[in-house]
Amino acid sequence: MTQLGYTLSSEEFGPQELVDIAAKAEEAGFDFCSISDHFHPWVPAQGESPFVWSTLGAIANATDEIEVGVGVTCPTTRIHPLNVAHAVATVDELFGDRFTFGVGTGENLNEHVTGERWPEHDVRLEKLEEAMDVMRSLWTGKTTSHHGEHYTVENAQLFTVPDDQPTTIASAFGPQTAEWAAEHADGLWCSGPKSEPVEAYEDAGGDGPTYTQLHGCYADSEEEAIETIYEQWPNGSIPGELGQELSTPAHFEQAAQMVEKEDIAESGTTTEPDAQAHIDSIEEAIDAGYDHVYVHQIGPEQETAIDFHADEVLPSFN
Repeated sequence: MTQLGYTLSSEEFGPQELVDIAAKAEEAGFDFCSISDHFHPWVPAQGESPFVWSTLGAIANATDEIEVGVGVTCPTTRIHPLNVAHAVATVDELFGDRFTFGVGTGENLNEHVTGERWPEHDVRLEKLEEAMDVMRSLWTGKTTSHHGEHYTVENAQLFTVPDDQPTTIASAFGPQTAEWAAEHADGLWCSGPKSEPVEAYEDAGGDGPTYTQLHGCYADSEEEAIETIYEQWPNGSIPGELGQELSTPAHFEQAAQMVEKEDIAESGTTTEPDAQAHIDSIEEAIDAGYDHVYVHQIGPEQETAIDFHADEVLPSFN
């Protein structure tokens, strides 16, 4: 059975707002929430970027049943995997069996801030594999030492650890990384209704949960929705690999000057106020092979969007 979720956008909301949105999503009947992990927002207009692990602790305390995942963290550069493992173990304990840890190779936007060089993708994937080995060793609760190519850990032991290894799902946008996820992670995390990553993941033997995020904006009219996206989330229409390579919100803002409102209308982002358009978007993702589909309401109208989904979208999938 497909699980339906709601995005907690750390780029757009402060920590208390994110906690309130999570509680509202639980009340509305969503199965899970996914919260983004950013040091910077994509563009300055988004205006926020709280520390995700502190926010998750508050969400754990404010909710009772809804599952929550972080989608996704890069545990390789900005924060040493030892510290990420420590954070994940504590958050997993707070949520019990409600937490899912998503990992990815990251974006230069968030990871360059310590001054460490931003490498090409194959090296980032190599670092992620080593980081996952480090984290999984620490989650056993045993004393861990590691002297690898990218990381060193000496005599480290986590005393607060969950009974079971945290569920760790890897982000992939193409077949190469999807195949890697099948071998090294417990599931697949993606964006959009793309079938190719799911096919590659399953062909490589992956049989875990498959997550994807759908961007949209519910508003009184399609024109209003497009205007909101144009102002708040133009980065979604920036082409190619710039999303992984640009280093500051100012650079994304400059690149977004190439984006026209027509690009947003043609991007596949759901902008129609009609419930059927939002239902069709979710069904397209399900048909592509995803069993966890979560929606991202772009812009400030979170409560209105949650109520809309609760009343007019979620009943179609119950």
